[in-house]
Amino acid sequence: MPAVKMYTTAVCPYCIRAKQLLNAKGVAQIEEIRIDTDPVARAHMMEVTGRRTVPQIFIGDTHVGGCDDLVALDAKGGLVALLQS
Repeated sequence: MPAVKMYTTAVCPYCIRAKQLLNAKGVAQIEEIRIDTDPVARAHMMEVTGRRTVPQIFIGDTHVGGCDDLVALDAKGGLVALLQS
């Protein structure tokens, strides 16, 4: 399973929802990068993704997007395939 990385903040209901979905799909470990406590990480996230909102989710080298993007990917059947690549 590829590594999963998620840019988050302390109080983000979408981050919690995304983590729950990933855990339900068998992801045991998520590298969380808190951008509310690390301005350098926030700047890096915005540079890499072009987005300002959290969560921003990466599975391996693939930028999935935010929580809505993750849910949509799962609905199309693409999440499990990406996690198994």
